[in-house]
Amino acid sequence: MKKAKVYIIGAGPGDPSLITLKAVKALKLADVVVYDNLVNEELLQYTPGHARRIYAGKQGGDHTLTQDKINDLLVREALDGRTVARLKGGDPFIFGRGGEEAEELAARGIPFEVIPGVTSAIAAPAYAGIPLTHRGLTSTVAFVTGHEDPTKEKSDIDWQALAGIGTLVFLMGVKNLGQITDALISRGKSPETPAALIRRGTLPEQQTLTGTLANIEELARANRFKPPAVLVVGPVVELRDTLGWFDARPLFGRGIVITRPQRQADDLAKLLAAEGARPIAFPTIAIEPPSDWSELDAALAELESYQWLIFTSANGVRFFFERMQQKSGDVRDLKGVKICCIGPATARQLEDRGIRVDLVPQEFIAEGILKSFAAMDIRSQKILIPRAAKARDILPRTLQEQGARVTVATAYRTVNSGRKKEELARRLAAGEVDVITFTSSSTVTNFVDIMGKDFILPPSVSVACIGPVTAGTAAKAGFKIDILQREYTMEGLIRTLVDHFQQPKGKDHP
Repeated sequence: MKKAKVYIIGAGPGDPSLITLKAVKALKLADVVVYDNLVNEELLQYTPGHARRIYAGKQGGDHTLTQDKINDLLVREALDGRTVARLKGGDPFIFGRGGEEAEELAARGIPFEVIPGVTSAIAAPAYAGIPLTHRGLTSTVAFVTGHEDPTKEKSDIDWQALAGIGTLVFLMGVKNLGQITDALISRGKSPETPAALIRRGTLPEQQTLTGTLANIEELARANRFKPPAVLVVGPVVELRDTLGWFDARPLFGRGIVITRPQRQADDLAKLLAAEGARPIAFPTIAIEPPSDWSELDAALAELESYQWLIFTSANGVRFFFERMQQKSGDVRDLKGVKICCIGPATARQLEDRGIRVDLVPQEFIAEGILKSFAAMDIRSQKILIPRAAKARDILPRTLQEQGARVTVATAYRTVNSGRKKEELARRLAAGEVDVITFTSSSTVTNFVDIMGKDFILPPSVSVACIGPVTAGTAAKAGFKIDILQREYTMEGLIRTLVDHFQQPKGKDHP
């Protein structure tokens, strides 16, 4: 029977961007992926569509599959001729039992490969601003499992030797924190030795608690500090005040809801994450083709007769060119037609296609377009506006009043996303949301439809809107507008959010 191969892969500490290139290549080959509890599920996007996903994690000692069953699973899948990706949190050979799995595969003659991962033992301290070694402070570091009970009769841990090492890193040590600190102090480690607990390291939810060997257990109990966490003991912990960078970012830990369609939400999520925020995708709208293409098809058939083509959204650009291709047209049909885009994001959609944009107004709203056209003589000129099925009439109406012959063609529809209010209500109740962002009037109206007209936003949650039109719709829906972005771009929204949250935030409290 054909044997395939098993890749034992380190998934890294949590931040999905810390996965290695070699690991991604292996995931793309997988027929089966077996993954643990601490693996960021975003990494599963790299597996092929046909790949089966098998969760084999454990949490708090509760095993989905025992280690023996995991070993048997890897063997069975490989013997059936499948390529298996065994995805393990951190590094598979650092307290990850990857060695045991590799031994079983070797005993059965199954080809395997180990792909190291970034271990939380070094990543979590680095993200907390704690270098594990530092000239002048320490040149020695030890990694220790926190799962072993230090008081058991035959401990494998040499506590006396550990007491003399400069930096100690304990993984999974929250449950036995008191026993660990007592064991070190009783072997001569100074009670005043700096100590830090880092929970959910490298993720936007990262929490860091600092103290000393003598009081870190009491602080953890008072702050209800829960696993998973890394404990760092040593003088290097004091460098956190100087070197802390991850949780010093202006939006760190802020839960920001994105109501844009999923396709556009990803770009905003990346910008938010770069500033330390926790993006929460809750798209209230979805973008779909029109139920009837006749308006746009008729316009495309006589495209060369238009003097101006006005795009009021990036979605309009996308659907316009997709339909043009379907109708066997191409960019040569735009010869002689000037193009106006409502803003730089929409203009980039054209520029990415190698098409020059003639006009982007200073104000990225319909009124900004009208101000630009007010200085022109557009009498009798033909203007085509491919846009959403439902949109404000101010643009075509005013252009017609100036004497232009305007064609409005439906290029796409904005519909309710179908998301359930319970998804967001749960996060709101848990206090995970700081801001809800609205980027268009349709995101507001569909948000209200999803959450219900009797929905009341918690007073601790702010509302951010792009532009006065969106803000006006939100105000009519009963929302208090806390953050109003007047630049009408995603980058501008980020800057406004940063300004809003400029007040300092404590670094060492969960």
